[in-house]
Amino acid sequence: MLRIVTPGLQTTLQGAPRRGYRHFGIPYAGPADAISMALANRLVRNPIDVTSLEITYGGFAADALSDCAVAITGAHGGIKVSGRSQPAHTTLHLRAGDRIEIAPPVHGMRAYLAIRSGFRAQEAFESTSTYLPAEFGGQDGRALRTGDEIKALGTSVMDETLETPSDYQISFSGALALRACPSAETDLLAKADRQTLFAETFVAGRQATRMGVSLTGHSIAPKSDGKMKSAAVFPGIIQCPPSGTPVVLLCDAQTTGGYPRIASVARCDRHLLGQIRPGDHIQLLERSPEAALRDHAEKQKLLDAWLRPNA
Repeated sequence: MLRIVTPGLQTTLQGAPRRGYRHFGIPYAGPADAISMALANRLVRNPIDVTSLEITYGGFAADALSDCAVAITGAHGGIKVSGRSQPAHTTLHLRAGDRIEIAPPVHGMRAYLAIRSGFRAQEAFESTSTYLPAEFGGQDGRALRTGDEIKALGTSVMDETLETPSDYQISFSGALALRACPSAETDLLAKADRQTLFAETFVAGRQATRMGVSLTGHSIAPKSDGKMKSAAVFPGIIQCPPSGTPVVLLCDAQTTGGYPRIASVARCDRHLLGQIRPGDHIQLLERSPEAALRDHAEKQKLLDAWLRPNA
């Protein structure tokens, strides 16, 4: 069990995405960086989507109220247990009374803290993931606060210590290259705008949340009269509103939208969207759907060797 001392900017309980409800207007939610959360769960012998803490911009501290095994992955600026520096990507064995602290990261945006057996959380629509806009899932549908006590589902101790192999430890920086495919309305772009979209470097705007990330620095103008009918959208879709500033949708984004869908970030790179912070430089690398599928299959095979060793 942990008691929150300092929740940081925003700490929520996130588990598996909320699948099968988009036709009711209910987004996926779940982790913004699913791979980092999966890596944290692997280190405490959990299934990859067991409920964990998603910690935005660090500045987090919690006290262990009982012995427990935890692990931290994702973006952080240093980890301490009772004042002593500890590594990420390894099993940490906390004793009752220990305080664990996560400092703000220099690059990247979100860290993940998993506990052996997973955190107990409220389920809504077959998922424990917190969806803040509608206030359901997790801990009363809200971000965690100072004094909150969060419990493990079962026994939270383990004897062994695991470490993520170096090949699976993701490094974060202020520049990202994301593979992306044309989407439903890419043909509405003039040749020059399409070249800009897939050749120029954008800058992540101040809008960088679990809903979406704006791409500033270049204006895109699809040939649209602004009266496009609403259509289905998913995380990774890049929409272009009349302002000309594209927006990449993330895990908490709406389920339909009326702006042109000018591209889609390939599934193999979507986990990186959760680590984009304002000011980061982003370049979209155009891929065909077939190439993106091959890239995803290769990446999944690599990840499964560590995340699902017995599959």
